Order: sequence, then C-alpha cells, then structure tokens
Amino acid sequence: MNDSRKNNDGLSVQRLTALSLLTAAALMIYAMESMLPTLIPVPGIKLGLANVVTLITLKRLGVRDALLVLLARILLSACFFGSLLSLLYSLSGGLFCLLILWLVNRLLAGHYLFLTSITGAIAHNLAQITVAFFLTSVGGVFVYLPFLMISACLTGLFTGLCAHFTLKNLPPFKNERF
Repeated sequence: MNDSRKNNDGLSVQRLTALSLLTAAALMIYAMESMLPTLIPVPGIKLGLANVVTLITLKRLGVRDALLVLLARILLSACFFGSLLSLLYSLSGGLFCLLILWLVNRLLAGHYLFLTSITGAIAHNLAQITVAFFLTSVGGVFVYLPFLMISACLTGLFTGLCAHFTLKNLPPFKNERF
C-alpha cells in the first residue's frame, strides 16, 4: 500500500496517522491531568500539559496541523470528560492561544519556545476570562485576572520548556511535511 496516497481531503495516510497519534497523545495527557487534584483553589488554573503537544505540532508540522490536533483534542475531551460549557471555554482559550502561539513563534523566528508558550498561556486565560464575563455578565470574574496571569507565566514557562526539551530529544517524523 502506498503511504503517500491521499484521502478525499488531501491528507496522506502518513500525515493522518501522525495527526491522529498527536491527538491521542494530547487527549491522554489532558485526561491524566484532569485527574490530578488542583493545587491552587482558583478556578481555571491548571498546567495545560496537553499544550506541549500543540507546541510540538506547531513547530514540527505547522499551524494548520496544530489547529487540526487542537480542535480534535478539544472536541474529544468535551465529549469524554466535559460539557457544552467546557467546550466553549476550551475552544475560545485554545483557538486564541494557538493564534498567539503562531504569531509569536513567527515573530521570534522559531526561537525562545518558552516565551511563545508563556504568551500563549496568557492569551488562553484572557480568552477564557472574557468568555466567562460574557456568559455571566459579572465583572467580578476579572478579580481572578492577576492570579490567572501569574499562573499563565509559570505554567506557560513549564509547558514551553517541556516542549523545547521534548523537541530536542524527539526524532524527526519520517516526512515532517508529508
């Protein structure tokens, strides 16, 4: 069987397999992280370790593939572990985060992945707090903003470093541009 054969959407079997494996890895990391107890009693603060996979996909395969993996992970995690409300928060945070990751990664010419990750985490939290405000019409949600920004810097740094060291030690995909 020819691995470069395309399906109806133009995805090669190799690329579809790689994206599926990346999505499965992100979903598994998300599921494991959701079982961890919260360390800080502030709603919305978590490590966001599934974003390591998003960063790796963005760096290795590009924004289009990162978007596919992100959307698949968010939709599947909402189906398995969440609700419609969690889907709304995850989509808003994830999409704005990916946009900022892509822009900052381009601005920094692919260097300083930890800075890229920090800005993405900040964008994620800003999008989610904005959605919370529009859903509740309660300005008090912005009280969480300083805590969310501090946590975004710390967790973004951590996930960025995890992605950086993973990329350094991850062998190249067979055909990264499929």
